[in-house]
Amino acid sequence: MEQSSTQFNEPITLSVLMPVYNERFLIAESINRVLAFSHPRVKNIELIIVNDKSTDGTTDILRSIASAHPQIRLIEHAVNQGKGAAIRTAIQAATGELSVIQDADLEYYPDDWAVMLRPFFESNADAVYGSRLLSSEYHRVLYFWHSVGNWLLTLFSNMMTDLNLTDMETCYKMIRTEMLKSIPLRSNDFRMEPEITAKLAKRGAVIYEAPIRYAGRTYQEGKKIGVRDGMVALGAILKWKVIDDIYHEDENGTTILKSLNSVRKINNWMAKVISGDVGSKVLEIGAGMGAVTNILLPREKYCATDINKHYLAYLRNLSLGKPYLEVKLLDLRDADAFRALEKAFDTVICLNVLEHVQNDLQGLKNIFTALEPGGKAVVLVPQGQHLYCSLDKVLGHVKRYSRRDISGLMQQAGFVDIHMRDCNKSGVPGWLLNGRLLKRDYFPRVQLKIYNMLTPLITLFDHLLPWGGLSLVVTARKPQ
Repeated sequence: MEQSSTQFNEPITLSVLMPVYNERFLIAESINRVLAFSHPRVKNIELIIVNDKSTDGTTDILRSIASAHPQIRLIEHAVNQGKGAAIRTAIQAATGELSVIQDADLEYYPDDWAVMLRPFFESNADAVYGSRLLSSEYHRVLYFWHSVGNWLLTLFSNMMTDLNLTDMETCYKMIRTEMLKSIPLRSNDFRMEPEITAKLAKRGAVIYEAPIRYAGRTYQEGKKIGVRDGMVALGAILKWKVIDDIYHEDENGTTILKSLNSVRKINNWMAKVISGDVGSKVLEIGAGMGAVTNILLPREKYCATDINKHYLAYLRNLSLGKPYLEVKLLDLRDADAFRALEKAFDTVICLNVLEHVQNDLQGLKNIFTALEPGGKAVVLVPQGQHLYCSLDKVLGHVKRYSRRDISGLMQQAGFVDIHMRDCNKSGVPGWLLNGRLLKRDYFPRVQLKIYNMLTPLITLFDHLLPWGGLSLVVTARKPQ
């Protein structure tokens, strides 16, 4: 399980991701510096070198060194693809708890990893950037205009991501490996730097900076970054501001669920619909990225749960500074887990979760168990099996419900005072258009933005529409 926002309590393996292209004069010393690194809380160094089709004799040097060191894994690209592609290859091979990018030149000092590791062991870091601009022992004085360009790129990146980094373009990015593996990186070149920064920001990652030393090279010494790279980096910053490509596809439908979580006004509407039924001690099942959680907080006691490890990481970050908010893994199907929560809450919220469970009756019985006598269940389910389409399939819906279906299940689970109301009637045409007619497995971003923008107006007439809602909100009470 992804360990975001938790400290590492045991020694770790550090995966060093080293892209290499034509560095025959420096590569041996670069490797020696990496292998010489030691830290009391790092038990192993795993050096993954990706040779990006070097043509200057670097390949023979790498093969010789790798054969003598079992902790080195050498991967060779058949064609030159660029730094981003080499790092992407290295990420796939990484097995350590943390990964750090290390260029093959001698501009950076692996000894500085010690200060970068501290936020992982002492705090809740998901990523630590080694900043060349924070106060450090020393750095080499080089090109003024190059530093201005770097500052401008960092400024523009910060404007798009709402971060306050001092050095976005730094090579030294240390990131939890499981989180890094779950982020799709598309850039093959130096655009990888703003891309990964934008995606970490959109994932809600907890990012720290730490000061590092820097001995930059001149262009005569082999420096590869130029004005053109700066221009394409600006384009990348804009691109990844617009595009929400932040999860690999997984069994939980994370990508499409993230798009639904991004429509804040719709989520506010949903939270407003249920807020009058929410008490002071709340268990939320399937909290996702906290879209509704955030609106209902603070409460005397609030437990936000999910089974998606990426969402749990996001929720743990959300819980920082909120002693009343607990985050835990909880499966609606797990009766044993719910017995441990018996009679602990006056409200259980279960929005868009029950339809994912084959044994939905057992899921409702588990909710019943967690409620104190007189407590209330607030359940939202998709309505109308006639609306079942490709969107339901990609979301993992087992079925859609009729009023009779859900009412019967609630009664069998032991609930009384069952009330139902339609929700989101206005969403039905778009659902049918995308899922039934066009057979899409995603929601177009433009449609979602327009619908989100119009939500305040839609809420005024939604209840007047003559058909059933896309969802049903069901409230029921556990007998005293």
